[in-house]
Amino acid sequence: QVQLVESGGGLVQPGGSLRLSCTASGFTFSAYRMRWYRQAPGKGREFVASITNDGGSTMYADSVKGRFTISRDNAKNMIYLQMNSLKVEDTAVYYCNTFRPNGADYWGQGTQVTVSS
Repeated sequence: QVQLVESGGGLVQPGGSLRLSCTASGFTFSAYRMRWYRQAPGKGREFVASITNDGGSTMYADSVKGRFTISRDNAKNMIYLQMNSLKVEDTAVYYCNTFRPNGADYWGQGTQVTVSS
């Protein structure tokens, strides 16, 4: 079955950097677009970034554009989220996601990112 496992979260000061990873299994990874979402305390889950199956095209939420970079390694079945110039408002649980045309939606367990001085 589809499994997504995020890692790399932690506590970082404002202006710092973190790199999140997501390891995927149970499906043909190179065939599917992948996405990062996040959920801050008391708020709904929001889109952060996406990447096409071949890594050729990416999209970002306006709030992270220019600071975050999504990438993937199809040989390792992994996606990454490089987060620079982190702000307090980036504090959230970050989730890896893949979806299917039939409506199926798969999520990891999430990794906590806390930006605080």
